[in-house]
Amino acid sequence: MNDPLVSHDRFYSYDELSSVLTSLADAYPDLAKLSSIGTSFRGRNVWLIEITNRATGPAEHKPGFYIDAHIHAEEHTTSAVALYAAWYLLTRYGSDDEVTRLLDQQVFYILPRLNPDGAEMSLQPPYQRWVGNGRYLPGEELDHGVIPQDLNGDGYIVHMRVPDPLGEWKVSSRDARLLVQRQPGEEGGQYYRLYPEGLIRDFDGVEVTLQKPRDGNLNRNFPAGWAPEVEQYGAGELPLSEPEASALARFILEHPNIAGMCSYHTHGGVILRPSMTASDSAMSPRDLALYKDLGAVGTELTGYPTISIYEEFTPDKSKPRRGGLMDWTYEQMGIISFGPELWDIEREAGVEKASYYNLYPRDEETAYRVLSWVLEHCGEQGFRDWEPFEHPQLGPVEIGGMVDIWTYRNPPLTLLESLCHDNVRFNLRHAAAAPRVRVDGVETEALGAGLYKVRAVVANHGYLPTNLSDVAIQKGVAVPVTAELELDGAELIMNPAKVELGHLAGRNERQYPWSQFGQQWTATKKAAEWLVRASDSRKASLRVVAVSQRAGRHERKLTLSAEGEAPPS
Repeated sequence: MNDPLVSHDRFYSYDELSSVLTSLADAYPDLAKLSSIGTSFRGRNVWLIEITNRATGPAEHKPGFYIDAHIHAEEHTTSAVALYAAWYLLTRYGSDDEVTRLLDQQVFYILPRLNPDGAEMSLQPPYQRWVGNGRYLPGEELDHGVIPQDLNGDGYIVHMRVPDPLGEWKVSSRDARLLVQRQPGEEGGQYYRLYPEGLIRDFDGVEVTLQKPRDGNLNRNFPAGWAPEVEQYGAGELPLSEPEASALARFILEHPNIAGMCSYHTHGGVILRPSMTASDSAMSPRDLALYKDLGAVGTELTGYPTISIYEEFTPDKSKPRRGGLMDWTYEQMGIISFGPELWDIEREAGVEKASYYNLYPRDEETAYRVLSWVLEHCGEQGFRDWEPFEHPQLGPVEIGGMVDIWTYRNPPLTLLESLCHDNVRFNLRHAAAAPRVRVDGVETEALGAGLYKVRAVVANHGYLPTNLSDVAIQKGVAVPVTAELELDGAELIMNPAKVELGHLAGRNERQYPWSQFGQQWTATKKAAEWLVRASDSRKASLRVVAVSQRAGRHERKLTLSAEGEAPPS
C-alpha cells in the first residue's frame, strides 16, 4: 500500500491539513481515527488524530500521550512537527520496534492545530509578526495608534524606520541594512525611531503610540493562575472563554488516561518545563528531579536545553505569565508536561546564547551575524531591503527590515524535516516513560471443601509512577490502582471483588543504590488475595483485572483447577 503523500518541507493551509489528516486516517484505519474536538470562533474544525493499535485493546484502556501544536498563529513549525509525529507513527508501525511496541501498548492523541483561524490568517500575505486567535482581522481591533498595514504593497508588514534626532537606532557601520542601538550619551549622528509598518489612527502629529492587540493569546486562557486582561495580556474575558481553549480543556478532562504531554511553540530552541509562576524551590523535589531527568533526554535528542519557564524564560519575575496550558495540566492534574520552543536562529547563526528569551539581538555583533545568516539562507522572504516611502502622516520614511515570522519564528523549509525528526524522537521517549500496570501473576491454592485462595500480584512496569507526580496526589486527582476478581462458576467468600492497591512506584524512584540518607523507596508491586468457593473447579474460571487511570488496564485468566501462574491475556 502506498502511503499518502505528506511533505515535510512546507506549511499546510487549513484545507490542505484537513485533507492530509483525512488521508492518513483513511490509509491506516486499524491505527488512526480522526475527529474534531470542537470548532473555532470562525467555524473551523479543531482536528485530533488518535493513533493506537486497536487490536490490542481500546484506547481508553492504555496510557495516553498527548501532543498539541499551533496554539499561536505564527508558529507554523509546530504544526509541521505534530503532523510529522502522526506520519512517523503510522508509517513505521510494524517495521520499527519502538513504534510498534508503543502503539500496541499506548495511545497517542495528536492535535496539530489548536488555533486554525489565526494560523490561516498568518499563512496568507501580508505576512506579519503577530496574529491572535482570529476573532479580528489584523488591526481590526485596534482603536488608536499604529495599525499594521502593508503600505508599500509588497506582501509583508515589517518595520518603518523614521528619521528622528531623538531616535534609539542608528545604521550599523557593518551593514547599512542593519539598525543597531544608539549608545548612552551618543550624539551627533543620524538616528531613527522604529515602528511597525502601518498608518496611525488618531495621530496627534506629535507622539506615535502603540497599542497591544486585543485579539487574545490562547495560552493565557486556561484556569491555572488566570488573571484578567488588565493584569495578563491575552487572557480573554474569562478562563476558557475562547472556544478552542474550552474544547481542548474538555478533551483533556475526558481523557484521564493521558500520562504525558508535549505542547509545541517556536521561540529560542529550548524545552520549557513548569512552572510559569513559581520558582523551582516551590516545586516538589521529586517532581523537579523527574522533570530534569526526562528533560535531559530531550536535550540529548534535540540539542535544546531544558529550562524553567519562570526561572529562565521570564524576563520580569514580578510579572509572570498566567493562565498557561502547561501550568494547568501539571499544576492542576499532575500530568508531566513539556513545551519545546522550536527553532533558534541565533544558535543557527553561531551566536553564543546569553539568555533564552530574546525579542531581538541588542549587540551589533549578534545582530550582524543573524542578518548575514538570514540573507544567505532566507533571502528576501527573511529580510526586506529598506525602501523609501512617503508616509501620509510621518513624511519620508523607509519600510523594510527583518521578517520575523520567517526568521525568528520559523526556520527555512530546508531545515524543517530534521527539526521535526529530532523533536518527535523526544516525544516517543517521553511516551515510553509512561507507567504500565500489569498483572504479573495469578496463583490458586486448594484449601479443601471446595475453597480456594486466589493471589494476584500487580506491578508497574513503567518508568513513571502510576500517580505520575506528587502534584497529582496533592490535588487529589491521582486515582489508586485497583485489582478486581471476576468469577464464572464460583462465588466470592472473603474480601471485596475490587481491591484498592494505592499507587505503584516507577523505575525513576530508584536511580541509585538504596541509602538511609536518600529517597526512600515505595512499592512497585502489590498483592491482592481472595477466598472463593467452587463445587467443580474444572468448570470454574476466574479473571483478575488490574486498572490504573494513567497506567492502563491488564488482565489474566485461568481456571481454578490450573496450577501456577495464569498466562497473560
